[in-house]
Amino acid sequence: MLSTLQPPRSLSLLPLRRFHCSKTIVSAASSSPATTSDAASVSPPQSQILTTRRSLLSGETTASEIAKSYLSRIRLTEPQLKCFLHVSENALKDAEEIDQRIARGEELGPLAGVIIGVKDNICTEGMPSTAASRILEHYRPPFDATAVKKIKELGGIVVGKTNMDEFGMGSTTEASAFQVTANPWDLTRVPGGSSGGSAAAVAARQCMVSLGSDTGGSVRQPASFCGVVGLKPTYGRVSRFGLMAYASSLDVIGCFGSTVADAGMLLHAISGYDRFDSTSSKQDVPEFESQFLSVDRFESKPLKGVKVGVIRETLEEGVDSGVRSATQEAASHLEALGCVLTEVSLPSFSLGLPAYYVIASSESSSNLSRYDGVRYGNQVMADELNKLYECSRGEGFGGEVKMRILMGTYALSAGYYDAYYKRAQQVRTLIRKDFKAALEQNDILISPAAPSAAYKIGEKKNDPLAMYAGDIMTVNVNLAGLPAIVLPCGLVEGGPSGLPVGLQMIGAVFDEEKLLKVGHIFEQTLKGSSFLPPLLPNVA
Repeated sequence: MLSTLQPPRSLSLLPLRRFHCSKTIVSAASSSPATTSDAASVSPPQSQILTTRRSLLSGETTASEIAKSYLSRIRLTEPQLKCFLHVSENALKDAEEIDQRIARGEELGPLAGVIIGVKDNICTEGMPSTAASRILEHYRPPFDATAVKKIKELGGIVVGKTNMDEFGMGSTTEASAFQVTANPWDLTRVPGGSSGGSAAAVAARQCMVSLGSDTGGSVRQPASFCGVVGLKPTYGRVSRFGLMAYASSLDVIGCFGSTVADAGMLLHAISGYDRFDSTSSKQDVPEFESQFLSVDRFESKPLKGVKVGVIRETLEEGVDSGVRSATQEAASHLEALGCVLTEVSLPSFSLGLPAYYVIASSESSSNLSRYDGVRYGNQVMADELNKLYECSRGEGFGGEVKMRILMGTYALSAGYYDAYYKRAQQVRTLIRKDFKAALEQNDILISPAAPSAAYKIGEKKNDPLAMYAGDIMTVNVNLAGLPAIVLPCGLVEGGPSGLPVGLQMIGAVFDEEKLLKVGHIFEQTLKGSSFLPPLLPNVA
């Protein structure tokens, strides 16, 4: 709809590369297991950011050639995937400027030539930023969000704005006002949400990395569904200036990449204090890149002594057997790397989901009150003010947004505030205490990222309670303000060649460095695994 690229008349999606995974990692893959020789031939995933930098500095390729390649891939895949709401008209111009800087011998930023997608609720100057809502359909902000500004200053090329659930409210990207994004692993399935467009774009190699937002799991759950790495930082690590608010005490800007290194380097680029965001932290930002050693520099037990707590409540009833099996195999892999595994219990775990939806809906009711057709948003003409508000909001907001606004308004209303919002905040305190106690005894905690793999488009659209239950693994992390990373750990049955499953690693406040170290070693030593969707076009 908003994309400036015209799709080709026809396209057959062809396998680009088969997925290989050893039996020891995935016990329920639908495709035939790889032979020993095939599995051994799969090399560890490589950082696209570092590879791009080396290629540019060596003269092997140019930024313009890289940009043209990705724009070509977007043209070929968008008719099926629908990851982007808008594709930048300036991507090639930005790439040419980088080439000119190289020709002049100027120093390059660490993201020079890196093709980056940005979720549509993160403001980008001169480009549509609609939060996938009709009420902001024609909005083009006159400024960049702080995260986007930092990316551009470091040489990153913003290739476009990715699809999402309207204002971040949803778990499937079906609540977008404009289009439904498909999962690159199976076009009949959802990519997750609300950052489904950002996750699917990285999985389909339409961009190298992307930005998403995570209020209750909106980076981590789609990362699991699409087989990519999703990184949610500590609350305050990244400025929220320019991020359209959904629930201000929970929202964070997160990162997607095809490797842990890429997600970590993107996070480093956008982190740090921002005077425009009073909730941003002045905590020092470590040099994450130092954690990304090559496999040949690993010790025999590279994670020796690292204490890992397996959250008992995340592997009980309600979790698909394939997801449980893949998570247990991932835990065994960590143990083989030298980790010390223990089972931990979070007594307040089951309380997190209802508490989250009360708090998030209440804050969204307040935050979205500004979109009334007068202060912000498209205006519907009416004879009197109340009718103007009613029609502008009624026509501008979709069903999911309206439902959450009503839920939040009810929870904050006189007579119900103590029963709902106040009690939810008390539960939030309990959740923080339980996490703190568990992380005092363990370096990281692990769990599945979602109770199931990606489900069919439309399967849960008319059952909101079932859809909300899919967030049970992730919402507690936002309530506690902790960092977490999700990375693919195996496959379960479904789709042409299986569906990916994500492992969630949770760390202490501002301890992203440890999560990235453990995640990188896990990823690089996961023998015989290559999480590349089978539905990519064979682009030369």
